Amino acid sequence: MVDSPNRIPETRCYTSVFMDSDALGLRKWREAKGITLDAIALSTKLSIRQLKAIESGDFRQLPGGVYNTSYIRQYALAIAFDVAQLLGYYDDFCRANSKDSRQGTRRSLSGPLLQN
Repeated sequence: MVDSPNRIPETRCYTSVFMDSDALGLRKWREAKGITLDAIALSTKLSIRQLKAIESGDFRQLPGGVYNTSYIRQYALAIAFDVAQLLGYYDDFCRANSKDSRQGTRRSLSGPLLQN
């Protein structure tokens, strides 16, 4: 089986601090395709703040619920990224935080979605 260039790595690091604003590698992917955040904001009607939150994997900055799934799907489509891969990563984030919320803590997933 050939690895997809935008395949999520099998091992993920759970941390409370983001490595940087492109911890997931999505900004690099978007920029390589020559797509600006302004262009995505115009076509999706999402704010720059929401788009940056998706790029950094800081999903807590989004409004929640089905809005998050819709926003993430729109972003992935706008940058020609695999929707299922990004939504799967978001689902992992939700599961990690669901378990931790019962313990009074919150975690963020970090680590690039793209393999180098």
